[in-house]
Parts: sequence; C-alpha cells; structure tokens
Amino acid sequence: MLGKIHLLAGDLDKAIEIYKKAVEFSPENTELLTTLGLLYLQVGIYQKAFEHLGNALTYDPVNYKAILAAGSMMQTHGDFDVALTKYRVIASAVPESPPLWNNIGMCFFGKKKYVAAISCLKRANYLAPFDWKILYNLGLVHLTMQQYASAFHFLSAAINFQPKMGELYMLLAVALTNLEDTENAKRAYAEAVRLDKYNPLVNLNYAVLLYNQGEKRDALAQYQEMEKKVNLLKDSSSLEYDSEMVETAQKLGAALQVGEALVWTKPVKDPKSKQRTTSTSKAASFQQPLGSNQALGQAMSSAAAYSKLPSAMS
Repeated sequence: MLGKIHLLAGDLDKAIEIYKKAVEFSPENTELLTTLGLLYLQVGIYQKAFEHLGNALTYDPVNYKAILAAGSMMQTHGDFDVALTKYRVIASAVPESPPLWNNIGMCFFGKKKYVAAISCLKRANYLAPFDWKILYNLGLVHLTMQQYASAFHFLSAAINFQPKMGELYMLLAVALTNLEDTENAKRAYAEAVRLDKYNPLVNLNYAVLLYNQGEKRDALAQYQEMEKKVNLLKDSSSLEYDSEMVETAQKLGAALQVGEALVWTKPVKDPKSKQRTTSTSKAASFQQPLGSNQALGQAMSSAAAYSKLPSAMS
C-alpha cells in the first residue's frame, strides 16, 4: 500500500525501493514481482525489469501482465517471433485484451505482415475505441501501406485523444502531403514542430515538404533546427539513426547547399521495420521518409499495461 501511495504521488524511485523491500519479504509473490518489473521497465532499467518479470513467470507461467510486459520488451528489441510465442500463451485466457491485440498487431507490423497487423489492430480498436496508441498504430500501418485516407482518419482520431503529441501531427502531415493537401500539411507540421522538442525527424520531414514547395529559406531553417536536435541527442548511448533518415538528410543538405558533412556520429543500423513513401512533389529527386520505427513505433508497440500502474497493484 505504501508503494501504491508513492506511485499515486508520482515518485517512482521511492515506489521501487518499497517494492524491492516487499519482494525481499515475499520473493514468490508474482503480483509484487510483476509490479516491480513494470516499474523498472517504466524508468528504462530493462535488465532488472526482465529479471523480475522472468521470476514472476517462473512462479506463474500464464501471468497476463508479466507476459505482456516481457513481450513488449522483446518487441522493442526486434524479437517478434519470440514475443508472438509469449502472447499466444495468454491469448486464449484473455481474448478480449486491447493491449494484447495491439502488441500482436505491432509484431506482425515488424514482420511486414501488414494485413494481419491491421486485422489485429482493428480488433484492439473495437475493444478499446478511445485508446490513442491503437489509433496511432493503425495510422502508422495504413501510412506504410500507402492508404493515406485511412491513415488520416485514424491519426485525426488519435489527435483528438492526445492533442499534445508532436509525432502524431507529423504523421498526419505526411498523410496530408500524400493526399495533396499541402496547406493543411504545413499547418500540421508547424504544430508538430511547436510541440516536439526532441525528434529531429519532425524537422526533416517538414524541411523536405518546404523544399519541394520551393521555400528554400524556410526549409533551411528547419534543416538547421534538425541539426540542433541531433547534436543534443547524439550523446545518448541508446541512440541509433535510421539509414533512410540519414540518407535523406544528406541529400537535402546537398540540395540546400549546406554540405553533406552532417553531425551524424553514431554508427547507422537498419531497424527491422521501417516505412517508406515517395514524395508527391516532383521538385526533388529523393524519397521522403515517414519516420523510423525507433522514433515512432517503439513507444506505441510497448505494453499498455505499465501505463496503468495504479490499477496493476489493486
């Protein structure tokens, strides 16, 4: 109960300390082990999270919350088949779980099985029509399949529930660009830039649109803003840039005559799933990326279970 109070007060560190003591007293309590694992997952200490969730599953192999959280970690690291195997264990026991069908859908998305992904996400959406993460993912998958009107529908709905998230506006702008509604795309990008202070992809996509419209000065301003964000983020140990994003940024830099020597210092790794679309404007000869899964899909495909921590302890 004391841990629960710390959680309600928003003090995760003290809650973790309390739950660690509780686990020392009751090392076989799956509820405590799962909650501690979820807390570690929330603060980004993945090794300890996996350890405690694994212990919970040792004592209770069909623990819904533990399997969902462990599966989401596997998904984040690209182990889609292993995650699906875990989800299969609880699918029969909890067949009407929106987070479960959301995660299964994003596993199929990672495996590039887009029709299966949409089927699972539509089921999740039917079970939880007001969950913005599911709507976000549906928009993402439809964008990948170049079904821009459907993507616009789901992303607009997601924005109604989560109006302060810059990446949603960026994806909406990509859909609008491909629907040839440039003015509204610019408005969506402007809102995305206003809300998002960390993701360089927002500025890059906006710069591509502006360049394609012949607005080179504004495109250059967005390009320089993107460089600032990259400089701020490049010291992060977990940061990996999508190769398509780097390539597009270099081509745009050359087109804007600011040189191809960019600030990318991390080794580039190709994520297991990313999405592409060609730019609707023929003013530039390069591709316009939608955004790498690292920036977008990662948070969305994670288990929604740990976003409901207070109820996870009741």
